[in-house]
Amino acid sequence: MPNRSLLAAAAAVVLGVSACGGSAADTTAPSSDGGDLDGTLTVFAAASLTDVFTALGDQLEEQHPQLDVRFSFAGSSALATQLGQGAPADVFAAADEAQMARVQDAGLVEEPAVFAENRLVLVVPPADPAGLRLPKGVAGAPSLADVLTSDVTLAVCAEEVPCGAAAAAVLAAAGSPATPDTYEEDVRAVLTKVELGEVDAGLVYVSDAAAAGDQVVALGFREAEQAVNRYPVAVLTDAPNPDAARAFSELVRSPAGQRALHDAGFPTS
Repeated sequence: MPNRSLLAAAAAVVLGVSACGGSAADTTAPSSDGGDLDGTLTVFAAASLTDVFTALGDQLEEQHPQLDVRFSFAGSSALATQLGQGAPADVFAAADEAQMARVQDAGLVEEPAVFAENRLVLVVPPADPAGLRLPKGVAGAPSLADVLTSDVTLAVCAEEVPCGAAAAAVLAAAGSPATPDTYEEDVRAVLTKVELGEVDAGLVYVSDAAAAGDQVVALGFREAEQAVNRYPVAVLTDAPNPDAARAFSELVRSPAGQRALHDAGFPTS
């Protein structure tokens, strides 16, 4: 079993990672130049954005009482596929640029803008997991190869999802002896597996570990810097509510939106 004091010390690496984005003093959302917004605004967004986007949607609704903001949160690859099949939406926010490129190349979105970054951390249940080891005398973040053994049960996202592609990259970079035991449809599903104690460990984003609070213990690792995901947002070219879509995109990139993302654990761009 791992030494809990070592685990707690290593978890501090995560705090340094999540705090590296800039914060903004202004928390006021931008006002729409085109008068009050109304109707329904549909936002397709990566699962890792669930908490912060829901809060930003509530903020936009408070500014515009006649506006109804609705979200579809899922893996970015699944959302891109749905958009390609004609699913109606106003805004798309992906967890990496590759999935945004799919819909951009199909002419489905206006010019995207990167609004945040994210990287992976290893999360484990608060109780001692089996198969996890933390080497003594290692300065800074350890390597995944030093932490994971072949006995650990590990959850990651499916490789077609941005968090899964990042997980494959960091495991390969580390040369870790551990292999994933389950591939989940999105990062929140991985987090749930760890919270329920169904696996020993999982690879999730810094922001998801922050959202879980004391339900998990998070551990930063050296290879995380080799798979940093950049998050783009774009308005759909055929958005049913283009004014509201642009207002939401502006809010995400505004000082208020950047502050919310920073506070949620996203290193902002």
